[in-house]
Amino acid sequence: MTPTHTRQLHSTVHQDSTVTLALVEADLPAPGPDDVVVRIEAAPINPSDLGIMFARADMRTIVRDTRVTAPAVRATLSPEAMQAAAGRIGLTIPAGNEGGGIVVVAGASDAAQALLGKVVGMRGGAMYAQYRCIAAPHCLVLPDGTAPMDAAACFVNPLTALGMVETMRMEGHTGLVHTAAASNLGHMLQKICTADGIPLVNIVRQPEQVALLRRIGATHVCDTSQPTFTADLTNALAETGATLGFDATGGGELTSHILAAMEAAANRNTKEFSRYGSTVQKQVYVYGSLEAGPTLLHRTYGMSWGVGGWLLSNFLRRIPPETAARLKQRVAAEITTTFASHYTKVVSLAGALEPEAIAQYSKRATGQKYLIDPTRA
Repeated sequence: MTPTHTRQLHSTVHQDSTVTLALVEADLPAPGPDDVVVRIEAAPINPSDLGIMFARADMRTIVRDTRVTAPAVRATLSPEAMQAAAGRIGLTIPAGNEGGGIVVVAGASDAAQALLGKVVGMRGGAMYAQYRCIAAPHCLVLPDGTAPMDAAACFVNPLTALGMVETMRMEGHTGLVHTAAASNLGHMLQKICTADGIPLVNIVRQPEQVALLRRIGATHVCDTSQPTFTADLTNALAETGATLGFDATGGGELTSHILAAMEAAANRNTKEFSRYGSTVQKQVYVYGSLEAGPTLLHRTYGMSWGVGGWLLSNFLRRIPPETAARLKQRVAAEITTTFASHYTKVVSLAGALEPEAIAQYSKRATGQKYLIDPTRA
């Protein structure tokens, strides 16, 4: 029997500078010939999901929203956050970037029928729901025996890590720098770089995170809490020759520190002085917003540098289809090894609305990843 309704988490920004996250009943579209209906059994709460869920609201203002009949919470937006959310005022947006589950209904096409009963991973929004109707080609079929929990995070972090490596190769760099490196994504990137022989410089914030990365084979781990951080980073960059960085923090001075250390490392191998700095091209991409403040740049790294934004969806649009297929095939083949994710807590759809749970998963703290299981009561 084809489900016709689903319970979903919906986010709405209101004109009064508040945002509501509510658990609502929604119609489920009837599947077309090339579509499948997936019973979602696991969906991670990624940092990128929080923007849709809470629109950069002040999380200290979270309260239960008694103005609506559905289970819901409400938070207040600052004038700056409200300005950023101007395009979505009044719109109801289903939350959840990715998820994993079992195909329970399939359209008439051969491609759709081939997925019936399979465990698949999906991306494309509206994943914090009991069911999702989605085009069959948008599903990643996992090997037999894969659990939906393992399939839940097979897009955002795995393809971001692989995308970083692919970007490095496309732009002619030979090594990488990565911040917030003790995260699930950071572990994946380290495993990829170890397997592929790519020099990687990891940046973390605590000594325990250094030990964590060392245990999975990391050679270069620099701790920002140590007084020797700048020297350690410069030495690691001089040794690896890494000139491409990916910064998950976004705000603050870390991007600038990375560029300055890259310049210092490059100058060690240059005998001629130039008032314009080294000719080595240094690039840092900001791909996350763990720090909400402005990105501060102190121009101490010459004239051969760049800072930009990096987004997985934009990257996937730029690369050829055959490259995207190759990356997805690697994810499927290594989903329980290289691309395994780990979670600290599993909650239901309603549980994700508990203020105590929100206070934890909204911290975006390393090692504090939540998973939603829509099958839970």
